[in-house]
Amino acid sequence: MSSTINRRNWIKSSAFMAGGLALFSGTIGKLAAMPARVFKPLTRGLTDQEAITNAGFELKARLLANENPFGPSATVKKAIQDAIDKSYQYPFMQLSQIYGKIAAYEGVNSNNILMDAGSTPLLLAAAMHFTKGGKSVITGDPSYDDLPGRAQALEGKWVKVPLTADYKLDLDAMEAKVDDNTGLVYICNPNNPTATVVDTEKLKAFCERVSKKTTVFVDEAYIDYLPDPKAASMISSVKAGNNVIVARTFSKLYGFAGLRLGYIISQPDTIKTFEKYTTQAWSISATTLAAAIAGYREEAFLKETLEKTNASKEYLYSVLKKEGYEYIPSSANFVMFPLKMDGKKFVGEMMKRGVGIRNWQFNGKDWCRVSIGRMDEMEAFADAFKQLS
Repeated sequence: MSSTINRRNWIKSSAFMAGGLALFSGTIGKLAAMPARVFKPLTRGLTDQEAITNAGFELKARLLANENPFGPSATVKKAIQDAIDKSYQYPFMQLSQIYGKIAAYEGVNSNNILMDAGSTPLLLAAAMHFTKGGKSVITGDPSYDDLPGRAQALEGKWVKVPLTADYKLDLDAMEAKVDDNTGLVYICNPNNPTATVVDTEKLKAFCERVSKKTTVFVDEAYIDYLPDPKAASMISSVKAGNNVIVARTFSKLYGFAGLRLGYIISQPDTIKTFEKYTTQAWSISATTLAAAIAGYREEAFLKETLEKTNASKEYLYSVLKKEGYEYIPSSANFVMFPLKMDGKKFVGEMMKRGVGIRNWQFNGKDWCRVSIGRMDEMEAFADAFKQLS
């Protein structure tokens, strides 16, 4: 190869670049030129990562991080093994392949998509950009707090809107909070930690109206647990030309939490903005990309995993009912229910019995969130729970 054809030029000429991805070198240069932003310690409760670290390794049931214990699939595992031999190569062409698969399935162009190592870097990028100048982020309360928590740490403002009486995002109240200082409205649907989902048509109308005033970020991490994910997705709003960002992850139903792969779908100009804050292709391993190519829309596996998840969920419902507990009906892979004792004490007592779960406080109550595990894990939860209930 001629010495004049360096890595930068090769990437630029590949199909991968047709998706509109920024060059790593250019991104670094832009990041270096940006004013430094100092992170302050987050004031929120424990993250899933912190909860797992505190729990240690001696758990009978790891039900505290909304992971999928049934995956990844056998097809994905083989693809990972096969990819190891060429993992010394930069996986640019593999990235182009998975972009193409997603674009074809969703009916968008490659330049509507941006991938990174999980959704977390993309949530951080949104927090960094949309909080500039002290702008605010509007969210439900409670909801997934990674993006707004980072926004607050970056000196942005976090506007929290209580949920409805049935523990769903209050779209009308959130829209009423939008003003000239709003940088972003963050919608987690299905919502975490409540596992509730809002009406699809109402959310589409919300996105169309509100995106004319500010950017709407819809986090669809758990959408694959719905009966018809494609119909419920706000990718249709992006395709309609609205100022909407949709985030997706392979971490849940696909079982990629440890492999790390997520992406956003939005307007090409928004994708270019996100490129300034992310490393994109350079943060995703060759093995992860091979896994994604093999596993994306592996329908038989996804169906089987969903069925096993729902079976474990129904078992959990039966345990809670038998012990006299109410719960919020779940549209995801976790269930939230109100406790009859102090939440921190409950978590500690369950941990002593080898069961990791999470607790929240809202609406004047202590709550427990239980991630859906294998049936043996749910039985371990039941045994421990019955000792405390």
